[in-house]
Amino acid sequence: MIGYYIHHQGRGHLNRALAICAQLDEPVTFFSSLPPPACVRDGDVWVRLAMDVPVGPSGVVDVTAHGRLHWAPLHVDGLARRSATLLQTLAATPVRRVVVDVSVEIALLARLAGLPVTVMAMPGERNDAAHQLAYDIADSIIVPWSADLHQPNWLADHADRSHFVGAISRFEGRRRPAPQRAGGPRALLLAGAGGAKLPTDALEQLQAALPQYQWSAAGGGAAWVDDLWPTLAAADLVVSHAGQNAIADVALSDTPAVVIPQDRPFDEQHATAAALANAGMAVVVDRWPSSQDWPALAESAVSLDSGRWAKAAVEGAAARAAAVIAE
Repeated sequence: MIGYYIHHQGRGHLNRALAICAQLDEPVTFFSSLPPPACVRDGDVWVRLAMDVPVGPSGVVDVTAHGRLHWAPLHVDGLARRSATLLQTLAATPVRRVVVDVSVEIALLARLAGLPVTVMAMPGERNDAAHQLAYDIADSIIVPWSADLHQPNWLADHADRSHFVGAISRFEGRRRPAPQRAGGPRALLLAGAGGAKLPTDALEQLQAALPQYQWSAAGGGAAWVDDLWPTLAAADLVVSHAGQNAIADVALSDTPAVVIPQDRPFDEQHATAAALANAGMAVVVDRWPSSQDWPALAESAVSLDSGRWAKAAVEGAAARAAAVIAE
């Protein structure tokens, strides 16, 4: 049995975990503060963890334990309760490995419980003491992007345990919808669920600047779409943030994209966007463009090499990650 910790921020960690675990031949016990999704496999178990934030207006003290951790504030009751739940479950079940996506503190707890730990690498500047501690104690490191796309120097000391599996999309294996016969080209604004600093009228701006497209939107100020694949795969242009799962999904759909990275800890999205730009896979801009800039950006995106997204190595990525876990 595999233990698998899923961070509660956004939807990306959850979607990636479900895509990977669908490729495993053994049961999984999930640990997360998220509610259980409807699509957990028969035989898998979802253990709900307490939140690790204070209740009410009280502040937090010594969050990083003097720079050695990322989130371990003093006197937050949820931290002890989530740790106890995790350790009690590990002690009472035949979990043989714990996958952590992502938490330095959970990785340490599992390793201190005597279990091998697989951690998920994240893009951005991860050379701080806490991240390096997690990589140091990991039995294996899954890197969910292609080695041809980006090899950060902070992984160099862990090269013998790092596995570049490619970008992991929850939609791998899905059929592409039949081409639309009427209505002209389609475009999608993809904002995600992790928070995006877009204009409140972003969709209206795109509709005005690029009226030749039929526009739709998902995430951000628009409604969340559980099954985005039909809309994404039918799009002729995507305007997207640079979250890992969003980029993996866009790469799988082979859709021309304008990518606008959002501010995240450790410059995660900016690092991903820079790698995409350097590889000629997408048009990247650092901030929301003006209306007069959109036509040229869209034209540049659709004129990129049609084979550009193959560099992301999406096909088979989830199975390659599962193979690392299964070892």
